[in-house]
Amino acid sequence: MSLEAIQTITGAEQAVREQKARAADEAKRIVAEAERAGRQLVADARAQAEETVKAMLAEAEARAGEHSAQTLGDSAAQCESLKQAARGRLEQAAGLIVGRVGNS
Repeated sequence: MSLEAIQTITGAEQAVREQKARAADEAKRIVAEAERAGRQLVADARAQAEETVKAMLAEAEARAGEHSAQTLGDSAAQCESLKQAARGRLEQAAGLIVGRVGNS
């Protein structure tokens, strides 16, 4: 084999090694970029989920507060109604007691 052929083959082999090294570096870069993008997507999804949960919790607390206020208002109205009924019967009860004491 001539020296020129050996140099051509050696040069070609060197070019292939360099091309493989560049391809490996590019593959590593692509993988690293994909991993970074994946981590960013996960972080974004987690942040969005946390915001959604906070909003849902705030809405649930608001509804609970409204329900509590409504229940408290209803209970106060029922209590007042019972007081009015009791006041109305108080005079009647006092009359019965006076009548029984007077008949004794």
